[in-house]
Amino acid sequence: MKKILTLALPKGSLQASTMELFSHAGFEVSGNGRSYHVTIDDDEIEAILIRAQEIPRYVQLGVFDVGISGNDWITENRAQVVEVSELIYAKQGLRPVKIVLAAPEGSEIRSVKDLEGKRIATELVNLTKDYLASNGVKAEVEFSWGATEIKAGTLVDAVVEITETGSTLRSHGLSIVDIIMESSPKLIANKEAWEDSWKKEKINSIALLLESALNASRKVGLKMNVSKEGLEKILRMLPAIKKPTVSPLAEEGWFAIETIVDRRESKHLIPELKKIGASGIVEYSINKLIY
Repeated sequence: MKKILTLALPKGSLQASTMELFSHAGFEVSGNGRSYHVTIDDDEIEAILIRAQEIPRYVQLGVFDVGISGNDWITENRAQVVEVSELIYAKQGLRPVKIVLAAPEGSEIRSVKDLEGKRIATELVNLTKDYLASNGVKAEVEFSWGATEIKAGTLVDAVVEITETGSTLRSHGLSIVDIIMESSPKLIANKEAWEDSWKKEKINSIALLLESALNASRKVGLKMNVSKEGLEKILRMLPAIKKPTVSPLAEEGWFAIETIVDRRESKHLIPELKKIGASGIVEYSINKLIY
């Protein structure tokens, strides 16, 4: 009997970036319009799209062997799962999101202590209650079914929301009062599935490929040629995971150098490398990087 690993992928704001990550990791994942069922080019994996809010609970219950959900929703569900890998990406970039307390600009709420006796709207009810309790504050926390930002100052005194850049909050006239936590997606596993040797190996393989794709997305490769006279100067300038690869060229006294650098640094490095004698400089993207 063929073994199958059941995988829950987040539907909604993280859906596109998660699909892209899996693609860079070597998996082709595709859906059909609004369908929650997806296909993946690995016949040992059955995948389905479901709201990230629900994934931790269903992984804990064993409905899925493994899934991807934010640390905020793992905390909110108080899910008893194995946290296999942290995957730092979001809807708009490679960074964590923030869970924040926000109130209308000009509000008397300037800190968590000002919430005493007030009303707060949020999807993250348990997380918010834990935050208030840790600060010794008693307030009413109500579940918000959506459009939480517009409730602050009218229906409630403050909100607890997930934000990546803060722009949506600002557009609704809200100011961030406190950052409760930062949150990134995590690959999580059901505890019983984790005890199964085949499933554990499969899950670890998925984690390795996803992590290597994220590592690669932050890096680029650089190749260049340099004369013997300029070699030491360029080697001192170049960062590398270990050391740059240096190979002699057919032309005597010339060398080829290859290295991996931060994507954001390359635009500063390349002009400097040119200045000190590097030629034939090539920047290229990489798909996977395993440290």
